[in-house]
Amino acid sequence: MQHLSATRPEPNRRFSVAPMMDWTDRHYRYFARLISRHALLYTEMVTTGAILHGDRGRHLGYDVAEQPLALQLGGSNPQELAECAALAEAAGYAEVNLNVGCPSDRVQNNMIGACLMAHPGLVAECVRAMQGACAIPVTVKHRIGINGRDSYAQLCDFVGTVHNAGCTSFTVHARIAILEGLSPKENREIPPLKYEVVHQLKRDFPQLEIILNGGLTDLSVMREQLNHVDGVMVGREAYHNPWLLADVDQALFDDSYPQPTRLQVLAQMRPYIEQHLAAGGQMHHITRHMLGLFQGLPGARHFRRELSTTIHRTEQPLALFDQLFEQMQARLERA
Repeated sequence: MQHLSATRPEPNRRFSVAPMMDWTDRHYRYFARLISRHALLYTEMVTTGAILHGDRGRHLGYDVAEQPLALQLGGSNPQELAECAALAEAAGYAEVNLNVGCPSDRVQNNMIGACLMAHPGLVAECVRAMQGACAIPVTVKHRIGINGRDSYAQLCDFVGTVHNAGCTSFTVHARIAILEGLSPKENREIPPLKYEVVHQLKRDFPQLEIILNGGLTDLSVMREQLNHVDGVMVGREAYHNPWLLADVDQALFDDSYPQPTRLQVLAQMRPYIEQHLAAGGQMHHITRHMLGLFQGLPGARHFRRELSTTIHRTEQPLALFDQLFEQMQARLERA
C-alpha cells in the first residue's frame, strides 16, 4: 500500500504545546496557531475506544490552519492503536503520539497512560503495530518513572526497549508519576522536576530525539535547555499565558516574519467565532481559551471578566465581542 504521506516532512519538535485534557481542543489550537506559526500543537489525549466506537468526525476533526498538528492516543491494545494510527494518517495528522504519562485513576483502570511504564514490552508492541499501520512518525510521551519503578536503569530499559521497536522521538515529563494517592493535578506539581535525568538520557541515547516537558514557563530557560535536549514542550503556561507563543517563532525558529499584535489576533478570531455560532455552537466554547490573551496589560482583568461571565448573560455575544475589542484597543492606546 502506498502511503501518500511518505513525502510529508517530519514535524519540527523544537517547541511544542503539550496535549492537555479539556484545554487543547480545536478552538484553543486555532487560537494558538494565530500567535505562533511554528509551534507543534497536540490534540487532547483521545482514547482508541472513542475513535473506534464514538463520533470519529468529532474526535479526529480539526481546521487545516492548526497544522503542524499531532494526534495523541490513549490505549494499550496494539491492534486498536494500529487502526487509530492509520486513521490519523488518513486524516492528515503530522504525527501520532502514544500517551505513557497520564497518571489519572480513570485511565490506569483501562491500562492507559503512566502505568504502561511498568510494561515496556507492551509499549514496544504498540509502537511496532502503529508504525506498521502508518507512515507518519509514531512518538511516545512518558515520565521519568513511576512509583516503584523510578530508577534510572529502569528508565533506560523502557526507552531502549521502545526504541528497539522503532521509536526515535521521546517526549519526557521530567517527574515521576505517583500512581496511588495523588491526583493528576498533584502529579504535575508534587514529584520534583529532575531535568538532569532527561539530560542524562539524551547523553546515553544520542541517536534519539529527546524532548523535555515539565515546569517550563520562561523562554530564556527553554533556550538554555535546548543545549541539553532536542526540543521543549510547554503545557499550562502556553494555555494561561498564550502570548508566550508570540516570541517562540523568532527566538527558537529564527523566523523574522512580523509577529501579529494581540488586537490583530483578537480580530482574526472574530470570523472563526461567527462561523462557530452559525453552526449552532456557543461562543464560550472558543472564548474560554482566550482569557489570558492580555495577561499583564491594562484591562486584562476586565477582558477576562467580560469573556468569562458577562458573555453568558448577553443575548448578542458577537456585539459584546466587538465592544470588548474597542475597549481593549482604547485601553492599549492610552497605556
